[in-house]
Amino acid sequence: MTISLEQAVASLRDLPAETQDALARLLLQFAGVDQPPLEMSAEETASFDESLAQAERGEFATDEQLRAIWAKHGL
Repeated sequence: MTISLEQAVASLRDLPAETQDALARLLLQFAGVDQPPLEMSAEETASFDESLAQAERGEFATDEQLRAIWAKHGL
């Protein structure tokens, strides 16, 4: 393993387990290892369905709302 990869893995050790699992799945996909499809919870499915319905109605975030979200995360 390269030093860069070792540093990257070490920096992820303190992240929540769910985040570590998501990043591991991505890394495995990048490496060409097939991953099983993710299963969404009933709550996640309902949220996704509501998001699609909002998009179909043309209900999108304003530029101001997007700037606030980016600022909240320091971007």
